[in-house]
Amino acid sequence: MQVNEAFSVRKIEGSIKASVGIMRSVNQLVRLPELTGTMSELSRELMKAGIIEDMVDDTLANDQLAEGEEEEAEAEVDKVLQEVLKDKLPPSVQKPEEELPAAPVAEEEEEDQEQMLAQMRGRLEALKS
Repeated sequence: MQVNEAFSVRKIEGSIKASVGIMRSVNQLVRLPELTGTMSELSRELMKAGIIEDMVDDTLANDQLAEGEEEEAEAEVDKVLQEVLKDKLPPSVQKPEEELPAAPVAEEEEEDQEQMLAQMRGRLEALKS
């Protein structure tokens, strides 16, 4: 038992020596004063970013535009795309104002989604060409 204990102690000594060597190498690579300066600078920058984020959150609306503004923004995007792409868009995409006749609400929503997908595909194709 004492022999086994001696071998175990010897193994532990070897592990500790290896750990000491690794720690010396790490200490040589990491210069504490430089690291401290870098960390304090990072802390200041993060604090500035947090303050700026708080100011922006206070000045802007929470998450969404008002409904009217959202529709206006979408209309403006459509106008700009039509000006830029002119004749490259297919006829069904060039005139998104035309709507299908009145139908039940579920069918209307499905058709609106299909129409929107068709418009997006047309825009994508026009942008690819």
